[in-house]
Amino acid sequence: MTDAARPRRPRVRAPELTGEGGWLNTGDHRYTLADLRGRIVVLDFWTFCCINCLHVLDELRELEERHRDTVVVIGVHSPKFAHEADHRAVADAVERYGVTHPVLDDPRLATWQQYAVRAWPTLVVIDPEGYVVAQHAGEGHVPAIDRLVTELAAEHAAKGTLRRGDGPYVPPEPEPTTLRFPGKALLLPFGGFLVSDTTRHQLAELAADGETVLRRFGTGARGLADGGPRQASFNEPQGLALLGDGSVAVADTVNHALRRLDLATGEVTTLAGTGRQWRHGSPASGPAREVDLSSPWDVAWWQGRVWIAMAGTHQLWAYDPVTRTVGVTAGTTNEGLVDGPGAEAWFAQPSGLAATADRLWLADSETSALRWVDPDGSVHTAVGTGLFDFGHRDGTAEQALFQHPLGVTALPDGSVAVADTYNHALRRYDPATGEVGTLATDLREPSDAVLVGEDIVVVESARHRLTRLRLPQEAVRAAPVAHRTRRAVTEVAPGRLRLDVVFQAPEGRQPDDRFGPATRLLVSSTPPELLLEGEGADTGLSRELELDPAVREGVLHISAMAASCDDDPDVEYPACHVHQQDWGVPVRLTEGAADRLPLVLAGMDEQEGGSQMP
Repeated sequence: MTDAARPRRPRVRAPELTGEGGWLNTGDHRYTLADLRGRIVVLDFWTFCCINCLHVLDELRELEERHRDTVVVIGVHSPKFAHEADHRAVADAVERYGVTHPVLDDPRLATWQQYAVRAWPTLVVIDPEGYVVAQHAGEGHVPAIDRLVTELAAEHAAKGTLRRGDGPYVPPEPEPTTLRFPGKALLLPFGGFLVSDTTRHQLAELAADGETVLRRFGTGARGLADGGPRQASFNEPQGLALLGDGSVAVADTVNHALRRLDLATGEVTTLAGTGRQWRHGSPASGPAREVDLSSPWDVAWWQGRVWIAMAGTHQLWAYDPVTRTVGVTAGTTNEGLVDGPGAEAWFAQPSGLAATADRLWLADSETSALRWVDPDGSVHTAVGTGLFDFGHRDGTAEQALFQHPLGVTALPDGSVAVADTYNHALRRYDPATGEVGTLATDLREPSDAVLVGEDIVVVESARHRLTRLRLPQEAVRAAPVAHRTRRAVTEVAPGRLRLDVVFQAPEGRQPDDRFGPATRLLVSSTPPELLLEGEGADTGLSRELELDPAVREGVLHISAMAASCDDDPDVEYPACHVHQQDWGVPVRLTEGAADRLPLVLAGMDEQEGGSQMP
C-alpha cells in the first residue's frame, strides 16, 4: 500500500506510564515508554474483580503468542474495590489468572486518568513511535486489534521504526504449595474433600485432614479434553456440586463448560458448553453440548437440576440431566441489582451458590450482595444495595455491608455463612432476625466454605489452603467500615441531559433494518428518583433525559444494542451480527456542567460483554 492510499490514523502522543504500586512480572524493573520505543504496545486497563476483564486476559493470550516479537502487552491495574488497591492482592491476582506480561499497579488511577479511560476493560494501542492509535472499551476487540498490529508491524518495518525481539516479561519464582489459589471445595461422602485447584487447572482430592492429597484429576495444563484423570484437562475450574449418582458437576470456568467427574473411575466428561464463550445473539437454551456458556463460576444441585452461576452473563442457568438441555433460569444479562421474577431480575457476577429445600442462596459478587431464589423463580435480596456500595459492617440487613463475596454456605439453623472475600472474613446472615454478624476474620481471600459436623472448613484462596473453624465459638467482631467505589463520577448539568449512543457499523456491514429499527436503548437509574423522564426502552439511540436537581448523585444504567448485516449484494442470505454494550455511569449533578452524555457502541466481529463506566 502506498503512503497516499494508506488510511490516516489519528495520532496522539501516549502519556507516560506511572503508578504508585510499581511493576509486576518485570524482575523489579520499572519501565517507561522510552524503554518500549520501537515495539507495538497494547495497554490493558483492568481490575481483577471484573469478569469482562478476565475475558480480555484470555483473548489476549493468542495475540501475545502470535505477535510475540513485535507486540508488548502491558496490564494497567486500576482498582474498583478497596481491596484491589492492595499491592499484594494485585500480585496474587496476576499469578491466579496466569498473566504472562508486565503489569503496572496503578492504585490511585493516575495512568487511567492520563489516558482518559472510562470503562473496565479498555485496550489502548500505541505505535512504535509512541503515539496512541486506537482505544477500545469492552470485550471482543482483540480480532480488530490483531489486524491493526499486523498493519502497524508492516508499516513500521518499512519505515525502519520497528524493533523486534523478546518482551520484558519476567516470570515470578513458583512457590511449592500443595494447592495454588484454590477456588471451591466439596465435602465427599467418605469425609474427604474435593477442591478446585484453580491456578493449576486441576481438581484435588484431599483426605479428611484437608491437607493430604489422595488423587489429582487433570493434566495441570490449560485445555478442554475428556478422559481419565491423567488425560482430561481443565481451564481454571471453580464450582463443584455432588450429583445424585455420586458423580460431581464442575464449573470449568475459562473453558465456558460444565464438566462431570466420576469419582469411582476418575473419568471426566463434558455435560454442557462448546468451549466457546456465549455472545449476545447466541442461543440461550437447547441441547447442552450445542449451547455456548460464559464463565460458569459455581454450581448447585437444586430441584432436580444443576444450577449454574453464570458470572460472564450476569445470569443463572440450569442443566437438566434427564433431557440433557441447558438454559437461562434468571437474569437479563444487564449488570445490576434488580429483584423480581427471574426473567426480569438483574445480577452482577453471581459467583457462589448454596441450595436448601426452599431457597437457592447466591453470592452476587459485584453488587456485594447476598440474594436468593424461590422455587417459583422469583429473586430477592437479603443484603446489598447495588454496584457502588461495599464495606465491612455488621448489623441489620439494611445496614450491613460485604465486599465482593464469592461463596455462600447453608447452615443447619437456617442461616447462611458468606465468604466475604475482599474483607478476608466469614460472615453470617440469619433470616429469622435479619441480622449480619462476623464469624471470623484474617482469612486471606476466602472463596468458599463447607460444613463438616460442628466445624466449617473455609477455602483460604490466597493462603492456598483449607482452614477449619469451630462454630460459633470462634466468632469475632470487626470494626465497621463503609466504602464507595473509587471511580470518578461524571459531572452533568441538572435538568435536561441529552444521551447520545454513537454506533457505526463495521466496515463491510450495514445496519439491519429489514424488519424495523435495528437499535434498542434501555435506560434506568439508581436511585430511581434521579430520572424524572427518559426511563425505559425504545428503538432510538438518542434520548432526552430529565434529571431531578434534588438528587445530587446517582448512577445511570444504560444498555444499547444494534444489529448489522454483511453488505454484499452477491450474498442472498448475509450473516448478521448483534452489538451490545452496558454501562453504569455514576453522575454528579453540577450547575454549568455538560448537558450531553456521549457513549460509543463499538461495532466489531464478535460481541463484547458489558463494561462499567466511572
